[in-house]
Amino acid sequence: MKIAVVGATGMVGEIMLKVLEERNFPFTELILVASEKSVGKIIEFKGQKYSVVGLQTAVDMKPEIAVFSAGGQTSLDWAPKFAAAGTTVIDNSSAWRMDPTKKLIVPEINANELTKEDKIIANPNCSTIQMVLALAPLHKKYDIKRIVVSTYQSITGTGVKAVEQFENECVGIEGDMVYKYKINRNCIPQCDSFEENGYTKEEMKLSNETKKILGDNTIAVTATAVRVPVVGGHSEAVNVEFENDFEVNEVRMILSQTDGVVVQDNLDTFTYPMPRYAEGKNEVFVGRIRRDESQANTLNMWIVADNLRKGAATNTIQIAEYLVAHNLV
Repeated sequence: MKIAVVGATGMVGEIMLKVLEERNFPFTELILVASEKSVGKIIEFKGQKYSVVGLQTAVDMKPEIAVFSAGGQTSLDWAPKFAAAGTTVIDNSSAWRMDPTKKLIVPEINANELTKEDKIIANPNCSTIQMVLALAPLHKKYDIKRIVVSTYQSITGTGVKAVEQFENECVGIEGDMVYKYKINRNCIPQCDSFEENGYTKEEMKLSNETKKILGDNTIAVTATAVRVPVVGGHSEAVNVEFENDFEVNEVRMILSQTDGVVVQDNLDTFTYPMPRYAEGKNEVFVGRIRRDESQANTLNMWIVADNLRKGAATNTIQIAEYLVAHNLV
């Protein structure tokens, strides 16, 4: 079992390596791949030193699985080349997510859709993953009509240069600006670029990907995505209208029995999810579960997850684990 990590020197690539180690992923050979400027760089993994190789070299080595976190254009250019060589690609970018010929997978929800013929598999957007993981079991039970979501997204979702901008601002250093405005002590109501309808790409990902993963285009989704001066993870205020009524305690029970979800919802002890405590963890945390008293059959929830973990690296490695466990590579 040869596995290639494409984008191994990036922020998500580094977390992928951590997750591979933590979960003791079964491989015989690890291939670390990055852009030409990083070729030859030495990365240590489990006490062994690996030399970073280029993309064509990795294709020629014919790994069984390649996990990609190297940007959309790299994925568009290179995922088909790996696939043509027999490699199954799990891609973290937005390049293939809405391609009708590609599966968009959150393992706990729809990994059973995968077959040996799926050579390019899309990993959903980070903010989508954490939301749908909590919503999927509730959709089965109560049938979702409409979702209104407001996100509070970590600067790590933008990348290492955004973290550098934030850290510089915290100590009064003038440096490169990734955002159009200062992020320290600020909230920026823009994640990704704007589209013609006035929504950002991030907001439209939440809408489009949710419908694809849950397999239901009748669900109405509207989103507002906001960048906040936080490092630990993404938070979401989610308002869900169902076709059928629910009991709040039953909702808590369903969520507490959902793989990958941890309910943190005790007002007496001020227990609720926060990105500070989600950082470095693989689970999705759900709290502030309460009925929307302004409208029938409607629920409010607060959902938090480490966007670099379950929102990216962990979900990718879980897909790889599923492929191996079910002999799909």
